[in-house]
Amino acid sequence: MPGAPCNKVVGVMPLVKAGEVDLDCERSGSGPPLLLIMGMSGVREHWGQPFLDALRADFEVIAYDHRGVGASSRMREPFTIADLARDALALLDALGLDSAHVLGISMGGMVAQELALAAPERLRTLTLGCTYCGGPGSALTSDEVMRKLGQAMASRNRERAIRASWEVNVSEAFAGEQEAAQRFMAIGMRRGVALPVVMQQMVAITAHDTSERLGELAVPTLIVHGSADQLLPVGNADLIHGLIDGSRLQIMEGVGHLFFWEHPQRSAQLLREHIAVHA
Repeated sequence: MPGAPCNKVVGVMPLVKAGEVDLDCERSGSGPPLLLIMGMSGVREHWGQPFLDALRADFEVIAYDHRGVGASSRMREPFTIADLARDALALLDALGLDSAHVLGISMGGMVAQELALAAPERLRTLTLGCTYCGGPGSALTSDEVMRKLGQAMASRNRERAIRASWEVNVSEAFAGEQEAAQRFMAIGMRRGVALPVVMQQMVAITAHDTSERLGELAVPTLIVHGSADQLLPVGNADLIHGLIDGSRLQIMEGVGHLFFWEHPQRSAQLLREHIAVHA
């Protein structure tokens, strides 16, 4: 059996030695490998079971926790987005995968950009969801949204902080979906990310800028973004689309940051279609 096995059994969580760090990883489903790269303050459960289930029918899904998150190696020093991309590449090596389809969302989309630029031959396709490239014309989270999150975190009420995160991660229309909100809340209550790690992720995001290099990409690229994204404005998607020659842009109208929570089946279908075209 090539490479190191990820967790395929619920409750058993072996770590994968990926270069200088150990990463908590899960492989599930069957088909061509699909590497999922999570965003800031997220854990692998934040992909949501409906979306993961929709992907597992067609792909071997590989989801992992970044360094500093969960059972993955503790954060020992500051890191950059490029460092996280090296972790992702080392994970592919450890799993014995010459190449994989890659989906990165939010900060994970920034990691995926750096991964694709550093090792384009290792990506079969690239999907960038609700993300940002830095440089002129890009935009990070508004001061208003940051204040809302900051006040909730400062309250030291964990439930309030997770609730505020839910409300800014989805559209106003979807925020009232109680079943989905409860699933999101349960993940946050069970698997919170340490504040110093989140702060370092924010520092890494602020320094991220691939805008002058994205024109080098020749990897087939799909860009997905919700028009009602409160965390990373939809204009970022237009900018990235203009910088990556031949990329495809899909805007989900009225949808928030976590588009794959609001429309898991549609999101999985977009991915399937993108991969099928470039199979």
